[in-house]
Amino acid sequence: MIDSADAAVVERQIGREPRGMLEVAHRCPCGQPDVVLTAPRLDDRTPFPTVYYLTCPRACSAVGRLEGTGVMREMERRLVQDPALASAYARAHAAYLARRNSIEEVPEIAGVSAGGMPDRVKCLHVLLAQALAEGPGANPLGDEVRQRVGAWWEPVSCE
Repeated sequence: MIDSADAAVVERQIGREPRGMLEVAHRCPCGQPDVVLTAPRLDDRTPFPTVYYLTCPRACSAVGRLEGTGVMREMERRLVQDPALASAYARAHAAYLARRNSIEEVPEIAGVSAGGMPDRVKCLHVLLAQALAEGPGANPLGDEVRQRVGAWWEPVSCE
């Protein structure tokens, strides 16, 4: 369950009332939420595949800048060329689906995770969110994004 103070922070972070938010899945070193766990089906019954939602504006900006460098194409090439990376990425996809299904199974999005998994790389925000929420090793490309964006919360605290 998410408390009202965290809900208010997330609302400020994303600029609107959060939808389907269940809990804070990770906190930035500054102490504020930076990833929330969301329901696989929103209150209006719309399927929502993004279980881990990156909310910190500074983290989102850092990831957006990284996406602008073309790194996603390079990551996709590596998925084709590196069977070990592809296998680890497929495990991240399976873990993502398992986490979502542990909350609620939504047949309309069965087998569909987020971020392009398991074959593509389309959203580094989601990959980073999973890596932060589930910890190092959960998503190899999410771990790489975390390393590449650096300390988004520095030089001053996010709030």
